Amino acid sequence: MDRKILIGIIAAAAVAAVFIFAPRPSRPPERTVAAAGPGAEESKGQALFQKSCMECHGPGAQGSDKGPPLVHRYYEPNHHGDIAFYLAAGRGVRQHHWKFGDMKPVGGLSRDDVTLIIRYVRGLQRKAGIF
Repeated sequence: MDRKILIGIIAAAAVAAVFIFAPRPSRPPERTVAAAGPGAEESKGQALFQKSCMECHGPGAQGSDKGPPLVHRYYEPNHHGDIAFYLAAGRGVRQHHWKFGDMKPVGGLSRDDVTLIIRYVRGLQRKAGIF
């Protein structure tokens, strides 16, 4: 066997061994938004939604004449992941699915607040059978 081929095979085996046997970094603990139980988080998310989102997205995120329903298949996690909600709240969104015009950024919400709102909306979507 050609020496270059043999060296290549040994190098490839060594690289594979490193990937197989190298210690994997431990996964960092998931960040918790609130120490309270899921019922309390849902209530906080609902209250934040009502204060900051409901005017346009309607009660229960069903939509209004000012904004689209978030309880809709367009907003299920595989089409609009959670990051889309963070970006929409923080930066606003250009009109793309509906004819309501551009969404302005939502002021006064922390990342944790948006996380609670997302959990609330995802809960509504689950209950509606969207995912």
